[in-house]
Amino acid sequence: MDINRKTAFLCLADIEKNASYSNIALNRAIRENRATDHAFVRELVYGVIKNKYLLDHYLRQFIKKGFSGLRINELCILRMGAYQIIFMGSVPGYAACSETVELAKAFAKGKTGFINGVLRSLERGKDRLKEPSDKDPVEYLSIKYSVEKWIADLLINIYGYEKAGLYLKAVNESPKLCLRVNLLKGDRESLIKELTEGGFEVIPSEISERSIIAKGSGILETDAFRNGKFAVQDQASTLAADTLDAKRGMTAADMCAASGGKTAAIAESMNNEGEIYAFDIYEHKLRLIDELMERNGISIVKTVLRDGRIPDPGLFGRCDRVLCDVPCSGLGVMGRKPEIKYRKEYDISELTAIQKKILENASAYLKPSGVLVYSTCTVDPLENDDVVDSFLKEHPGFRKEKEIHLDPAGSGTDGFYICKIIREA
Repeated sequence: MDINRKTAFLCLADIEKNASYSNIALNRAIRENRATDHAFVRELVYGVIKNKYLLDHYLRQFIKKGFSGLRINELCILRMGAYQIIFMGSVPGYAACSETVELAKAFAKGKTGFINGVLRSLERGKDRLKEPSDKDPVEYLSIKYSVEKWIADLLINIYGYEKAGLYLKAVNESPKLCLRVNLLKGDRESLIKELTEGGFEVIPSEISERSIIAKGSGILETDAFRNGKFAVQDQASTLAADTLDAKRGMTAADMCAASGGKTAAIAESMNNEGEIYAFDIYEHKLRLIDELMERNGISIVKTVLRDGRIPDPGLFGRCDRVLCDVPCSGLGVMGRKPEIKYRKEYDISELTAIQKKILENASAYLKPSGVLVYSTCTVDPLENDDVVDSFLKEHPGFRKEKEIHLDPAGSGTDGFYICKIIREA
C-alpha cells in the first residue's frame, strides 16, 4: 500500500469522523505515518476537502443506488480516487484506480469490488461527466464550489451571483504563501534579496508594506526563517496590525491574541519598546505566544489569561492602541481552513453579541486620541459594518477613520474586515 495515499486517507477519515481541523490533522498524519511525499499528501487531502460536494456529484453518476449505506471510510476512499482521476493530471488513471483499491482492501473490506467498479467507470467516463445544473443559483454554487447552501446564499446576497462565484472559485485555489518581515531583524528589501538568492520567487505585497509573496518549497527550512527574519502571515492579517499604527514606547493591548501573529507584528512596529498586553482564554495558547515572542526576539509582550468579554478595570484608559480581532465565522479564510465550508448554519446573534462585548471592553482601555482597530476574518456585514456602526451609535466619543474590506476575489487576500476607530480627545 502506498504510504502517501494511506496517510491522506487516515487524515481525511479523521477530519470526517472527529471534525478535526484540517491543518492539525494533516500535520499529525504526515508525522505519524512518515509520509515520503508531503506535497502529494497535502494536495490530495486539501483537494478532496475543497471539492467534496462536487466529487460526490460526479460519483453519483456512477452509483445507481446513491450513497445510502456507504460508510465514512468508503466515501473517503471513493473521493480520493475520484479526485486523482479528475483533477490530478500527473496521476495516470490506472494508477489512481489500482492504488485506491489497495486502500479499500485494508479500510473498506467487503466493498473492494464495488469501489473498483465505480472508479473504473469514472475513469472511462470522465470526459462525459455532467456538470451541476445552474437553474438554482444557490444549489449550483453549493455543488460547484463545495460549500454549504447558506454560505452560498449569504455570498450572493453580499456580492451578487457573479462575484459570489468568483469568490468561491478563488477560495478553492491554492492560497498564496505570504510572509511578514520581522522589522526587528531587517527590512523587506533585504529579505527579498536573501530569499531570491536562495532560489525562491519573491514579490512585494501591494497590500502591506512589510509583506511579501513567495513561491518555492522549503522556505521554512531556510536560515532566514530559523533566525526569525520572517513569519508566515497573510497580507490581510498583517494589514490589520499595520492599520493600528503602533509606535515605539506605547502601551497596547491585543484583545484576542492567539496565535500571536498580529501581536508580534504590533511589537515589531513598536521596535520592541513599550508594553503590549496579549489576552487569550486558553493557557496553552498563551504558552505558544510566549514561545513565538522569544523566537522573534520580542520582550515587551505580557500574556494574560483573560476572556475579552470580561473587563479589566486596571487597564481602563491606559492604552494608546488596542487591537480587537474578534472571534468570527471565518468565512474569509475558507481557502486555508476548508472545513469551514461545511459548517452548519448557526444563530449569528450569539456570535455578534460576543463581538460587541469584546469591542465594548476594548474601547474602555483606550486613552483619549488613542486608536482601536476592530477586525475579523469574515466578509459577513452582520459581523463587520453592523457591529461597528452599532458601537459608534452608542458611543459618540468615538469616530470611524478608516474602513477596509478585503476578499479573495477582489484583493487576492484572505477575506478580512479592518476598521480604524479613534477615541476623541
